Amino acid sequence: MSTTASADPPPQKKARVEPESEQRFEGGVANNSAGDLPHNSDSVEMMQQNGTDNDIDEGLYSRQLYVLGHQAMRRMALSNILISGMKGLGVEIAKNVVLSGVKSVTIHDEGTVTWSDLSSQFFLREGDVGSQRAVVTGPRLAELNSYVPVTASTSPLTHDFISKFQVVVLTDSSLDTQIEIGEFCHQKGICFISADTKGLFGQLFCDFGKEFTVYDTNGEQPISNMIAAVTKETEGVVTCIDETRHGYEVGDYVTFSEIKGMVELNKCEPRLVTSAGPYTFSIGDTSQFGDYVQGGIVTQVKMPKTVSFKSIRDSLSAPEYILTDFAKFDRPALLHLAFQTLHKFVGKNGRVPKPYAQDDIEQFINLAKELHGSSEEALNEDVLRLFAGCASGNVCPMQAVIGGITAQEVLKACSGKFMPVYQWLYFDATECLPENTLSVLNAEKCQPRNSRYDGQAAVFGWEFQQKLAESRYFLVGAGAIGCEMLKNWAMMGMATEGNGKIIVTDMDVIEKSNLNRQFLFRPGDVQKPKSRIAANAVRQMNPAIVIESHENRVGPETESTYDDNFFESLTGIANALDNVEARMYVDRRCVYYCKPLLESGTLGTKGNVQVVIPHITESYSSSQDPPEKSIPICTLKNFPNAIEHTLQWARDQFEGIFLQPVETAKQFMTDSKFLERTLKLQGAQPLETLDAVRSVVVDQVPGCFADCIAWARNLFQANYINQIKQLLFNFPPDQQTSTGTPFWSGPKRCPHPLVFDADVEMHLDYIVAAANLRAKNYGIPQNRNRSEIAAIAKGVRVPEFTPRSGVTIAVNESEAANHSRADSSFDPEAVKKLKDSLPKPSELGLKLQPIEFEKDDDTNFHMDFIVAASNLRAENYDIAPADRHKSKLIAGKIIPAIATTTSLIVGLVCLELYKLIQGHKRIESYKDGFINLALPFFGFSEPKPPVKNKFYDNTFTLWDRFEINEEMTLKQFLDYFEEKHKLKITMLSQGVSMLYSFFLNEQRKNERLALKMPELVQTVSKKTIPPYVNALVFELCCSDEKDEDVEVPYVKYNIH
Repeated sequence: MSTTASADPPPQKKARVEPESEQRFEGGVANNSAGDLPHNSDSVEMMQQNGTDNDIDEGLYSRQLYVLGHQAMRRMALSNILISGMKGLGVEIAKNVVLSGVKSVTIHDEGTVTWSDLSSQFFLREGDVGSQRAVVTGPRLAELNSYVPVTASTSPLTHDFISKFQVVVLTDSSLDTQIEIGEFCHQKGICFISADTKGLFGQLFCDFGKEFTVYDTNGEQPISNMIAAVTKETEGVVTCIDETRHGYEVGDYVTFSEIKGMVELNKCEPRLVTSAGPYTFSIGDTSQFGDYVQGGIVTQVKMPKTVSFKSIRDSLSAPEYILTDFAKFDRPALLHLAFQTLHKFVGKNGRVPKPYAQDDIEQFINLAKELHGSSEEALNEDVLRLFAGCASGNVCPMQAVIGGITAQEVLKACSGKFMPVYQWLYFDATECLPENTLSVLNAEKCQPRNSRYDGQAAVFGWEFQQKLAESRYFLVGAGAIGCEMLKNWAMMGMATEGNGKIIVTDMDVIEKSNLNRQFLFRPGDVQKPKSRIAANAVRQMNPAIVIESHENRVGPETESTYDDNFFESLTGIANALDNVEARMYVDRRCVYYCKPLLESGTLGTKGNVQVVIPHITESYSSSQDPPEKSIPICTLKNFPNAIEHTLQWARDQFEGIFLQPVETAKQFMTDSKFLERTLKLQGAQPLETLDAVRSVVVDQVPGCFADCIAWARNLFQANYINQIKQLLFNFPPDQQTSTGTPFWSGPKRCPHPLVFDADVEMHLDYIVAAANLRAKNYGIPQNRNRSEIAAIAKGVRVPEFTPRSGVTIAVNESEAANHSRADSSFDPEAVKKLKDSLPKPSELGLKLQPIEFEKDDDTNFHMDFIVAASNLRAENYDIAPADRHKSKLIAGKIIPAIATTTSLIVGLVCLELYKLIQGHKRIESYKDGFINLALPFFGFSEPKPPVKNKFYDNTFTLWDRFEINEEMTLKQFLDYFEEKHKLKITMLSQGVSMLYSFFLNEQRKNERLALKMPELVQTVSKKTIPPYVNALVFELCCSDEKDEDVEVPYVKYNIH
């Protein structure tokens, strides 16, 4: 749906209500039972209901399904959720829960919209001030997911009402209310959650009952290993092949399959790992079993775990905490006291402390001391004063942090997936405040002005608000992280005055699978540009925001757009990208222009945040993750032992059949210089390239769809029958190695050829997909009639295959490399003969269409081919097949994602943004973070400082450079460094051009010495300097006075 600026929901998404009930929100109770959700005079259902409980829209939920799994989502689809309190925190929780796909959500709030709410409640508009929060929030919340009915209630909560829900969440509620409802839920077996934020402080409490079952404590894929040996003794020891680290821990459970000899272990009841080293582990008594012979696979088994929760009343006096920051070890107990003190203050005064009002702060401290009693532990009064000073504020990033965590706890309560918070969690971000906060901020600087930023100004003051309003930020990416970032920035009042501006760019269009977590988009927006729709959406949230949307890739090709003037005008940059290459490019630009960078990423329930600050921290590129483990070529080609291997083989088949050779042939037909370029290639490449072209344009051109079926049938024969027969001819099942061990053992699984049968569903799946893809390549009309295709396939005559002697098959990587070198020789005669055999491109009437793999379109046969090709090969090698869902994850390299993690991570990013706008210079003020909501785990650390280098007595880091602002010839340039810095330049380069070196011949050296630096660059590179370039970058190799090589910074030579 298109997003249009309006205080009301768009007309095509009006609340589905009976006319008389539209006016009956006040005093209404939403009827939200475990069954259907009927309309009544006291409730309004905002969206249509789910279908059957087992319906899961994989197109919508695909990325979340890879996080939670089908079973967890089916349990969620049976859960009715109540969320009380629709201020910033409540709506953040509700947004994430609605997106996740529970059965229903009821929102409850008895209050009306205030100006302060607009600091963080993104579904409220300025025109809503004075209206009921739940009533105006409901329709906008309901738009997020058509499968989740949303009901709004404005009546006081009653036990009868609460008893209809599986999970109850309270936000912004009194302690008395929390205890009263919490105790009721504890007795009735209803999962209870209480969450709150006050300024820069957050609190979460969970009680999931006396016996709560966790089905999967960490969400990781079960570990599986191949076995080398199992001992027969009272403490049987399992050894894995090739001394690979198995990854099991004491307390894990495992089961076995495919063991020869000790068959009692196959499909056994899960056995407890009693001790474990890096390469072996014990599984208890195996002394009564048969002798182990060979083979076998051990697989981890996820065992349910029962957790017993205390009620909130019991837990208040004997709290157990999840630590969110190991540098603040004493903070949870202090904040536990602070929140209780606040409830006492409100009970006494009927309000929270006014922003930084000294009298209120002193009263708060005295109340805290009373509650603390005679404990020997000293109170950290500085933190308590900050708590009291900003308690009246509400800050959108803090709501995002606590809201993301809380929403994940709701999903845990519904599904039993992941370990819950046990039982209290506290979080604060006092580092966002100015240094010496209480001497800098006071009641006058933070008093409300009936502005949408009242809640934020109550924490930071109005001068800081002005800095936010005038900031200029570049957001690279408008996906899940980008949408959350823009929402937060709109609430924070970023870029709303003066020269303030947000520039967001994203080259992608919206896909259906995005809607599950990229909450600024609606179904009607599918196939529209992400950046434009996201920008329109946040303009509705805050009409004052100045935002410009682009649809550009950020890279070398767009440096004319994102040029020197552009970057130099920015306050900072935030990445919302999904690949390392683009992140590193933006990082290099930030280092060059000395701009701060906010970097973040998510992977399922895991997420990370990194802040890059000029001259203070290292850059994103300073440290890199280890490369992904690749699959050896010989394993892929001949010796797969896991479904990942067969899926990668299937992907390679797809690219090597339907994309690469067709692309090459198309270039032959359209590019007049194709042959000239091809003949210059090294080794056997010219022959291989021309052979691929001839195959596509001459040898295998189909005339009709029946030809495509015949081709597919022969491809089946080659891949799943002939190739396997040849492999078994080379290495028979009883083959032994030179050491006398079976060749087909350990990671090598002995294959068997298939027998084609068009009546077998998987066989026909392959033929249908391959034939239709082949037809697409040649512009032949496709055919989806399976019966017709099966009939033709049965009639295809396939040549008899006889394995050949002399065929070499590489057994390991070194053999594969040797074969590759042996095959790379150049045969000019064969190349000429093949070239001459090709028809002229003008004689070919073909309309070739290369096929780029697209995993998310279920009608294009791409995944049909991958699933069938992979599972047929898995059948060859007796590997367990993978369903379409798992195949898409692995072959499509999908990154699992869920809205809760994104919400939390972007909240943390924006807390770091506050610090940047404050201008903090101390590295200890900033926090890099890693979180895993499944465990749950929170780890924060100071960013790493940049590595320091030195020449003479000059220390420099990656942020430093020599800067030259005057025009120079090359000779003047060389003399300048020798005279001013005592550095003798031995080599000088710009980009890929070598401008000067000590070994240049005298004539060329003298010619260049007289040229001005820009002229020198253009002469050597043979390229004109673009007009948007304001500076040139030179790399130096230098020696010092002792004639020793020294490392020095680069040179920034300003030309405008």
